[in-house]
Amino acid sequence: MESLHALSDWVISWAYTPYGALALGFLAFAESSFFPIPPDVLLIALCLINPKGSLVYAAICSIGSVLGGGFGYGLGRYGGRPLLRRMFSDAKTQLVESYYQRYDVWAVGIAAFTPIPYKVFTIAAGVFLLDLKRFMLASCIGRSGRFFAVALLFFFFGKPIAAFVQSYLNILSVLFVVLLVGGFALIHYWSRRQMIKTAAPASMDGAQQKAIEDA
Repeated sequence: MESLHALSDWVISWAYTPYGALALGFLAFAESSFFPIPPDVLLIALCLINPKGSLVYAAICSIGSVLGGGFGYGLGRYGGRPLLRRMFSDAKTQLVESYYQRYDVWAVGIAAFTPIPYKVFTIAAGVFLLDLKRFMLASCIGRSGRFFAVALLFFFFGKPIAAFVQSYLNILSVLFVVLLVGGFALIHYWSRRQMIKTAAPASMDGAQQKAIEDA
């Protein structure tokens, strides 16, 4: 814990140098595959110092993180399951695999936005050979959603919002996931209904169509 605290202080110290934005991009890239400190700590520090530049910082953080996720995907794809087991415990690997079996690539979107370790999912996505395009799309949605949510608060409310963001970021993340999963469920339900309507013969009456939908 002391080592992580010292590492976190070192990360934050970059906000007070001329290279803060550059360091943010590298940190976001590295955290997506191997670095333990999330880029949020540096993002918040930079937004505190310059609230008007918050959106630029969020964009840098998002781009770096998504590219880093792609790098993690490559590590998993070409390093295989032995690499995943070497970096993470069997329990974490099995948990991530169960998420992929249930949610497919959208598990990446959930991990990208929440405190769930994103790097586990990026490497696992390569191991399990998830579709790269869909993986990158889910990463873009999740990571940009997380970072821009923080940046927008600083952009509109400035420094007074800092304590609120630091205290309730995880709660806000969980709330977003609930809305995200609900939205996916709604889209899935709507898509299924549309497919049933399209596939149903024109001669089929309403009762028969309802029986198919219920099945």
